[in-house]
Amino acid sequence: MKKCQTKMSFIDIIIGMTKKIKITATAENLVQAKALLDLGIDSLYIGESDYGLRLPHAFTWDEIRELTELAHDAGAQVTVAVNAIMHPEKMATIKSYLDFLQEIKVDQIAVGDTGVIFVLNRDKYQLPYIYDASTMVTSSRQVNFWGQQGAIGAVLSRELPKEELIKMASNLNIFGEILVYGATIIHQSKRPLLENYYNFIKTDEEKSKERNLFLSEPKDEATHYSIYEDSHGTHIFASDDVDMMSELATFSDLNYTHWKLDGIYTPGDTFVKIAECFVQARKLLEESELTPIQAFALDEEIRRLHPTGRTLGHGFYDLDPDDIQ
Repeated sequence: MKKCQTKMSFIDIIIGMTKKIKITATAENLVQAKALLDLGIDSLYIGESDYGLRLPHAFTWDEIRELTELAHDAGAQVTVAVNAIMHPEKMATIKSYLDFLQEIKVDQIAVGDTGVIFVLNRDKYQLPYIYDASTMVTSSRQVNFWGQQGAIGAVLSRELPKEELIKMASNLNIFGEILVYGATIIHQSKRPLLENYYNFIKTDEEKSKERNLFLSEPKDEATHYSIYEDSHGTHIFASDDVDMMSELATFSDLNYTHWKLDGIYTPGDTFVKIAECFVQARKLLEESELTPIQAFALDEEIRRLHPTGRTLGHGFYDLDPDDIQ
C-alpha cells in the first residue's frame, strides 16, 4: 500500500484548485449506471449485500464484474463499498471477496472496519482503499492517521460544520470526500429495532428501504427520519437530505475536489438528472465561470427534482461548532 508521507503545502493547495473535480455517484442498475457514465461521472459507487452498507441496490458478484467493465470501457472508475461492520462471520469470508475485487481490477474500495484494513495490509492486496467510518472521521489527525495506514482518501463526517472543514483543509495529507447530495446516515444498530417494535405490537410488517418508513419527533411532526432494517441491522437517516450545490465553489477553493452523490432515496432517472446538475456545476467551476446566480438556478432545479416528501438542507454545515453537542 502506498503511504502519503508529507503534509500538503500551501503551494499544493493552490495547485490542487486547478485539479479535476472527481464526482462519485451510486448506481442502482446497469441502465442508470450507463446514463451516469454518459454524463461524465468519474466513479460508480456500488456493492453487494454482505459487505456493503446502505446501497441503492445490492448487486451480485457477476453484476459487479459487468459494471466494472462498463465503467472502465467508459474511461471511468469503480468504487466498491466494503464498509460494513465486520463481525467474525463476515471476517471469515472477506478474503474471497477481496480476491474477487482484486481480480476484476476495481479501482478502489471504501472500508470502515479496521479488520479489513489489517487484512489488506497483511496480505499486500493491490486494492487502494478510502477510509469510510461514517460519523467517525471528524479531524485531520484521524484522516492523516489512516493515510499512514495506506488509505488514499477518507470520507469526511457529514456532521462537520463549515468552520471545521476550513481548518482541516490545509492539514490533510490525503483527499477528503464530501457528500454533496443525498441522505445522511445518523445511526446504525446491529439490533433489529423495527422487528422488535413490530413484535411488541404483535404485527408483521415489511421493514425494507422500499417501504419508506420514517420516524418523527413527538414535538415536531415535520421531522422525517428515514429508517429501515436489513441483515446489517437498523439504519436511521437525518431528517433533511443534503444538497450542497450553493457551497461547491467554497469546496473547490478549499481543495475539496472529491464529491459524492448518493441516490439511496432518489431512484431512477430523477437521480441521473440531479447528477447532471452537479456535472454542469463542475464544468462551470473548472472554467471559473460558476456564478452565484447559476448555482442558485441549478439548486432550484435540484429542489424541483428531489423526491416529494423529502426535504433538503445543509445538515450541520452552517452550524457554529460550539453549538454541536
